[in-house]
Amino acid sequence: MRAGLAALVLSLLAGAALAEAPLSSWRPLPNPRSVAAPTVAPVAVQVSGAADLSRLRPLAKPNLTRLVAMSGASVPAKTGKPGARGAVCGMAGITGVTIPPIPAKAKGCGLENGVKVMAVSGIPLSTPAMIDCATARALKTWVDEGIVPAVGRKGGGLARLEIAASYTCRPRNNQKGAKISEHGRGRALDLAGVRLANGEVISVLKGWKSEPRLMKAVHKSACGTFGTVLGPKSDRFHQDHIHVDTARYRSGSYCR
Repeated sequence: MRAGLAALVLSLLAGAALAEAPLSSWRPLPNPRSVAAPTVAPVAVQVSGAADLSRLRPLAKPNLTRLVAMSGASVPAKTGKPGARGAVCGMAGITGVTIPPIPAKAKGCGLENGVKVMAVSGIPLSTPAMIDCATARALKTWVDEGIVPAVGRKGGGLARLEIAASYTCRPRNNQKGAKISEHGRGRALDLAGVRLANGEVISVLKGWKSEPRLMKAVHKSACGTFGTVLGPKSDRFHQDHIHVDTARYRSGSYCR
């Protein structure tokens, strides 16, 4: 009886072992080299802060000029280059162009580093003045500190400078045998009058008597800024203009 009971117990234990699921498969795993990798479509991957950013290419710099043009806005032109109208002589208030050297037609004439000035402090010139930069800067000082205050609000204010002459290779006062004028060196210009905003022109010839306060203030304000200032009272050659130049004398400025 004991032998039969032992056999029954052994039989039950064997059945339980066979009924339990195996913990691992006895089937051999496939060789990874013999199995083709499945094709996977590329997907976007969000880069975390810990990712290597050194391999990322920087974004291209946008073409601002093209973007502005596409938007319909205007692109400001560059100024101040030689040959292009803009600021000259290192001062924003002097508008003009640099010019090629002017060769001398006579001994003592010529202009090496000249400019053609079209406007000063926003005030246009009736005709461009070909002068050197020292004279151009003196003209700006004269306009800012002398001519504009002298005109004031009369006729709406100063609108234009009436220029009679600038660079000209000639003797003084066009007199044969005289020394070369400062005009022949690009250091002088002649002011024939001023035009007001209302269109009125006050000439030196008539204004010296009709607008004496204004014209004499314009004349006086040039003294010191320029080396020579000659007006209607100086001689018969300056009845219709005020001559100014940047020649310097040991005795100081000459104003008449």
